[in-house]
Amino acid sequence: MPGSPTPLNTNLRCQSGPLMLSQKSAETVRATLPAVGEAIGTIADLFYRKLFAAHPELPRNLFNRAHQAAGTQRQALAGAIAACATALVERPGVRPDTLLSRIAHKHASLGVSAAQYPVVHRHLSAAIAEVLGDAASEEVIAAWDEVYWLMANALIETERRLYAEQGVLAGGTWRQWDVIERTRETADVVTFLIRPADGRPAPAFRAGQYVSVQVELADGARQIRQYSLTNAPDATVRTFSVKRVNAGEDPAGEVSGHLHDHVHDGDELTVSAPYGDMVLDATDAPLLLASAGIGCTPIVAMLEELAARGHRAPVIAVHADRSPADHALRADQERLVTKLAQGTAHVWYERPDGDWPAERTGHVDLSGIGIPNGVQAYLCGPLPFMRSVRTQLLERGVHPSAIHYEVFGPDLWLPRGDDEGR
Repeated sequence: MPGSPTPLNTNLRCQSGPLMLSQKSAETVRATLPAVGEAIGTIADLFYRKLFAAHPELPRNLFNRAHQAAGTQRQALAGAIAACATALVERPGVRPDTLLSRIAHKHASLGVSAAQYPVVHRHLSAAIAEVLGDAASEEVIAAWDEVYWLMANALIETERRLYAEQGVLAGGTWRQWDVIERTRETADVVTFLIRPADGRPAPAFRAGQYVSVQVELADGARQIRQYSLTNAPDATVRTFSVKRVNAGEDPAGEVSGHLHDHVHDGDELTVSAPYGDMVLDATDAPLLLASAGIGCTPIVAMLEELAARGHRAPVIAVHADRSPADHALRADQERLVTKLAQGTAHVWYERPDGDWPAERTGHVDLSGIGIPNGVQAYLCGPLPFMRSVRTQLLERGVHPSAIHYEVFGPDLWLPRGDDEGR
């Protein structure tokens, strides 16, 4: 995205302190939040139409076309704005760190830079003014501008720190990687083993993080998708697994289909530095690692790390899948769980083969599993699965702050207020 001569509102910039609206703006945002909240979906839709009309390269080379077509990106933007505004007026002085961290990591993996925020502001402000009509007074626009720049500048500072940690310039996250080997895990999952093409060391990562992979498609578009790293963080190479998604639909599955059909041993890939905020803490606490489908990928990396450091506390690995044939990285999960001092695995299949326990058929049911006191839980999979597991954990007395999650795609769960303390 091109830059803009519009300066950043440096008066509102903060690095790690609280986000504080001015008293006048707080009163205005509080008064207009119901109207803006009701119209935020329309505002987000108009914003993207304005942005893409001015910069047609963006939906081809930065934004996920599948998410745009499905409307999920607009829903995520609307939810993020509403959540941030609500936090600023209802919890003044308290940073919505969960929201900011999740967005900043995703932005860093895409190479977003500070120069892009004024462009977003221009079209978002215009969309708010157009949708609100006569209600969009100068005072109202100024107040919502303050909301935007508080959020934007906090993200800019967080993204600057993330780039610095990876030793790259803002926006310079991309490197070329050689494909050493590809392995077919299941009928629709392939694992790629890669190493930096320039011979320099692979960037460090933490178990649970992901990389962005950029590919050039047949129509010339350069689309980007995120894939979790699956090997141990101390390895000199990197692995990630790709599930083919809705290959017969356009644009859904266009990148995973390209990787499955056109990328082989000896090819090069354009890959970002690793990012993502669902990572294992250095803890001796008991852990519950729950995944479904291809959500097993960050969990496998976590199991690798736990086995390598000799984690002694209980580790409960929970997985759900359609069938044993669809269960990617199954052997890796089983192998790593057996390496743990107190590791146990619990698997559910919707369509099991042969002699399979009835109580492990269908959806995950934690009622028969002992949940240790002080457990930390990590969830990755489809939203219905994560909501179900989270609800069961809360009912068993696990505190919301002890439940961490990763969403593949726009985070439509995050704006729920009860998730802010995770």
